[in-house]
Formats: sequence, C-alpha cells, structure tokens
Amino acid sequence: MYPNLYYAFKDLFGISFTPLKIFNSFGCLVALSFLAAAFFIVKELRRKQAQGLFTYTKTTITVGSPASTGELVINFILGFIFGFKILGVFFIKGALNDPQTFIFSGNGSWMTGIMLGLLFMGLKWQEKNKNKLDKPEQRIVRIWPSDRVGDITIIAAVAGFIGAKIFDNLENWDRFIQDPIGNLFSASGFTFYGGLILATIAIIVYIRKYDISVVHMADAMAPALMLSYGLGRIGCQVAGDGDWGIVNTRPNPFGFLPDWAWAYDYPHNVNREGVPLLNCDWGDYCTHLAQPVYPTPLYEIVMSLALFGLLWFLRKRITMAGRLTAIYLFVNGLERFLIEKIRVNTKQNFLGLHPTQAEIISTCLMIAGVVLYIYAPKIKTKLYPVAE
Repeated sequence: MYPNLYYAFKDLFGISFTPLKIFNSFGCLVALSFLAAAFFIVKELRRKQAQGLFTYTKTTITVGSPASTGELVINFILGFIFGFKILGVFFIKGALNDPQTFIFSGNGSWMTGIMLGLLFMGLKWQEKNKNKLDKPEQRIVRIWPSDRVGDITIIAAVAGFIGAKIFDNLENWDRFIQDPIGNLFSASGFTFYGGLILATIAIIVYIRKYDISVVHMADAMAPALMLSYGLGRIGCQVAGDGDWGIVNTRPNPFGFLPDWAWAYDYPHNVNREGVPLLNCDWGDYCTHLAQPVYPTPLYEIVMSLALFGLLWFLRKRITMAGRLTAIYLFVNGLERFLIEKIRVNTKQNFLGLHPTQAEIISTCLMIAGVVLYIYAPKIKTKLYPVAE
C-alpha cells in the first residue's frame, strides 16, 4: 500500500522526495477520477448538443474593466489558503511527518499564507490591468452546458465531500458523538453514497438555474459517474483506507487468480490498522492486518470499469431520455449490494433487519432504476435547433 506519493515513488522508482508526502494517494486518485469524469461528460454533452437535446444561454460579460475589489479579495484568500496550508507544510516543524493531519488541523504558516495571498492578488491585478480598455465593453456570449462542466465538477466535489462526511458520521454515530469535531474534519471516513446523493441535489439545483434538462444531463453523466467510481476505488485499494472486505482465510480456489487478489493483508495501510510489520522503515505506516481480507476495492474497480464500458457502449444505442440513467441506477445499486456481502461495514437496525447503510441505499437505487426505466416513455423533453 502507498499512503502517499512519497512512498509510491520511493518504492517503485527509488526516488526519495519528501515533499511528495503531502499528496495523499487516495486524494490524488479521487481528483483524477473527477477529471476523467469531466472529460467524458464534456464529450457526451457536445454529442447531445449536436443532436439538439440542449441549447445555450446568453450571458453578458464585461471586457476591459480593471480588477474589482471582490476579485482581488477572492484571489488573496485563495493564495492565503494555499500558502498557509500547502506551502506551510514545509515551514512548520514536523508537519511533513503527518501532512494529512496537518492539512486538516488549524495550524499553518501565516508568513507563506500572506505572501502567497499578496502574490495571487497582484497577478490578478496585473492580468486585468494588461487587458484594460479605456472604455470597458459589454459583450453577449453563448454558454453551452458543456461549457459549465468545470463549475459542475467543482460543485460535485464540494457537495460530494460534505455528503460523504455527513453520511459516514451518521453511519458511525457512536464514533461521531465521542469526537464530533475530530470526525468531521478527519482525513478519513467517507461514504460514497452520501457524496453521490448530496452532489446530485447540488447539481440539479445548479443546472435548473440555467434551464438545462435534468434527464438529458443525467444520461450524459451516467457512464462518467461509473468510471469515476471505479477510479476512486483504485485510490481505496492503493491507500488501504479501510474499505476492504471481511476476513478471508480460505484457500484460493481459482488457479488463475493471484493470492493477493483473493485475500490481502494491506501492508502499510493509511489507516494504520493491524499489527506491526517487522523491519519496517515507513514511519507511521508500519502495520498490516493480522488476518487477510477480501480486497473488495479491487473487485469494485473491475466491476465499475466493466459497467462503464457497458454504459458507454449503450449511450448511442439507447435514445429514449432517462433509460440510460435508469440502467446506471440499477447496475450501480446491484454492484454495491453484492459487494456489501463480503465487505466490512456498520450494520443498521431497519424494520427488524440488519442491513448496512449502503445496502439500503443500493436497494433504493435499484428500485428507482426499474421505476425510471418503466416511466421513461412518459418523460417529455424539448428538441432545439442544431447549433451552427
């Protein structure tokens, strides 16, 4: 396992570069999953725009005006945060020993924060001043849904992070009430479905503001969401973040399957769970699980990427609005429901049964998928003139 990029580069390439410790392996792969999703969403939105399923909105922009006070303040704040935390990790003694804890703490470097804040503010002023006109002009531009994917990605990331933390703490309420602040701001403890639900709500609110079809947007996003989930699970597997399965001490019955893909002990896991590793020089990451477990993130990677391929294949063949989203909801729920059978998770008390939170939500997703598939023919959508 590689808790951060420092250990990955050191182990794989023999490169020991201490600043890489600030880049958490899980976080980097989640960021990559968002970028990959954005790429495929843009491609699909442009295809649908060419079919007349979306239209543009007109926005008036001002060209040639100097930097406003608000722009300067925002850039100072962004620079300050980056300098206070990211650069601060190199100036605060001991921060590089546990950069993730440092990032989520209240500590930081005021000096680098203020300096970088002033730099960001100065660069914004210079940029605006360079393009300043004697008389600022107002221009009307067309903004297509594909042009808003950057905003959608940021909204999804922020809302997803908040939702994932909220649902994780709801699922582990006893742990949360023991240390509410610590659990809310810890670098671990995320629930995918919590992020998916809150991000979905936030995106719907955003796109409705611009009169973008929710059902067509959902169809455009469905394959990318499956891909993003699979790439995110690579982060879980690489970092060893606790999303593993139940104990598996049975012999490997599949001759073609490597033993580590059947049962794995997650050495150097980022959660620091298990028993000490002998002769380990990985700092705080010198533990492995006492008993091997099912590497469930690995199984989800394979299933999610396969389902992404299926949805990407079907996207041009299913033309009825909502049907692709329905299939996504069903297969997403089915995949997660099945993996929960061998995955470590907290049991809930629900109507006398004891399912996990993910089993409840995944069941709801499968039901929603079936209902949407049946209801899809009744969904009315607009067809717009194809853009020139």
